[in-house]
Amino acid sequence: MAFFNLFNKPATPYKDKALNQIYELLFCDNLDLYKNQQSDQYPWNILFSANASLADLTAITTDPAAEARTKMLAYNKITASGQQAPKKELVGVIVEVGLDNGLDTLAAYSDGTARYINHAEKVIIWEAADATSTALTRNLFSESIQVVDKIGPWDKPRLPHPAQGGVRLTFLVSDGLYFGEGPLDVFFNDALAKPVLAAATGLMQYLTERG
Repeated sequence: MAFFNLFNKPATPYKDKALNQIYELLFCDNLDLYKNQQSDQYPWNILFSANASLADLTAITTDPAAEARTKMLAYNKITASGQQAPKKELVGVIVEVGLDNGLDTLAAYSDGTARYINHAEKVIIWEAADATSTALTRNLFSESIQVVDKIGPWDKPRLPHPAQGGVRLTFLVSDGLYFGEGPLDVFFNDALAKPVLAAATGLMQYLTERG
């Protein structure tokens, strides 16, 4: 997969501040953004604890009832402490497409939840997975794993959102953030990126129909 740095990006992806907040939450890489959660209740009491043990954080990642984003927060806290993630797991896939009139962002998670913010600044919050969305999400993750297995994690701060004409695929993996970025016309013809984009388009269309 080719990588490109695309410049002339606006400081924030959306005009609406609330949407920018939702956008930042998609990546699960800033625990402070979740401070409005009830910090005395599980799993937030562990995530916000300065003395959280590796065992307690690992328990979140293996809890079948835990939300995918809290699992990713736990993984990030584990790796930030210098520990290795207990296993390699793809937790989320985020697809951003810089269109002429704004940014389309789709985020899908391993628990079947999803978020879609379109270029017109309309948002869909998908919390209740059904048979169709589950199948579409599994397909997206299946194609995404093919990419993750061929690239390495990004070891620098997350980049600003892609500019007009750019596409970025971000993979939230237990051992870090993986991504590929390039021009729209290149990625829609790239052997690795094209299947991911096709799978993401199918999920996005379904969410739009149901949302």
